[in-house]
Amino acid sequence: MEFALSQDQKMMQESVNRTLDRVCPLDRVRKAAEKNEPAQDVWTALAELGIPGLLIPEQFGGVGLKLLDAALVSESLGRYASPVPFIANCVMAPLALLRAGSPAQQLAWLPKLASGETVAAVGISEQIAGARDGAGVTAQNGRLNGTALFVLDFANANLFIVADSENKMHLVDASADGLKKTALTTIDLTRSLGELSFEDVEAEPLAHGNALAAVRDAGWIMLAADTLGAGWQMIEKAVDYSRDRKQFDRVIGSFQAVKHLCAEMAAEIEPGRSLIWYAAHAFDAIPGDASLTAAHAKSHLSEIGRFVARTSTEVHGGIGITDLLGLHYWFKRIGLNRQLLGGPERVRHLAAEMQGFA
Repeated sequence: MEFALSQDQKMMQESVNRTLDRVCPLDRVRKAAEKNEPAQDVWTALAELGIPGLLIPEQFGGVGLKLLDAALVSESLGRYASPVPFIANCVMAPLALLRAGSPAQQLAWLPKLASGETVAAVGISEQIAGARDGAGVTAQNGRLNGTALFVLDFANANLFIVADSENKMHLVDASADGLKKTALTTIDLTRSLGELSFEDVEAEPLAHGNALAAVRDAGWIMLAADTLGAGWQMIEKAVDYSRDRKQFDRVIGSFQAVKHLCAEMAAEIEPGRSLIWYAAHAFDAIPGDASLTAAHAKSHLSEIGRFVARTSTEVHGGIGITDLLGLHYWFKRIGLNRQLLGGPERVRHLAAEMQGFA
């Protein structure tokens, strides 16, 4: 059996790349980062491609694709450091509704998510990465109290999906009484995170089952794919720079040490592609492998991404840390990906628990 992308998947990713090449150049990323807000024009262009409804079934107005397709889109978004709400809004939130929502909840929200009319943010960090500063959410009698940190795709969200201390997820309207919303500033200004404080806030629990593990696994895979795209962009920028920059009347790419650095980056990150592909495939087709392979993808790409980010910056020399080339946008994006939904040490510990080793 040959495990490779289909022609349709290749064409889809190429279409996303062409669109981002047109609407999301470095100057657009820089403007969005200066305001620390999503790029609405980029999001509109992606919505025209059907990206908001990527995983949502056609009966709800979506495209009805699989998680591997979403991973390919996430890779492209990482490659362009795209300032748009994707991982929580287009992947984690729809999956939470599809896996655990009632028919009425699905009908109420999935069409709005598919059209891009509604933006959904997801707050599950305390249940995965552990609570910080006493954060955590408790649920009782349809009301939430507590704090959720590092809520993904926070800006402009109309709907919040929040996990409580018993790993159950709840739908919270952004205009609910008693809900306090605070934007968080991180090193990566191309993505939006926030903090939610609940004081007897009305919430609607997702009706069926516990989908937290599936939502977590999907988030891990999307973060790994985003890092893959960002890492390859940094490698290509390092290679291009080494072909132009001269020292001692020679391009630095002719120096053996620089060649080795670029080759080592490529050799380290490329195997992560098959790891991400398999994890995304397993999510839909091999449930028994899904959580463990998602954990491996997230933890491994977190480590390799950091190596690539540091090495690419080293190849660029002093100019690599300036704003002139914008290399820092990918550097910081990879750094935030590493920590979101658990750093590599935490994710590996969870993988050990899955296997009965811890």
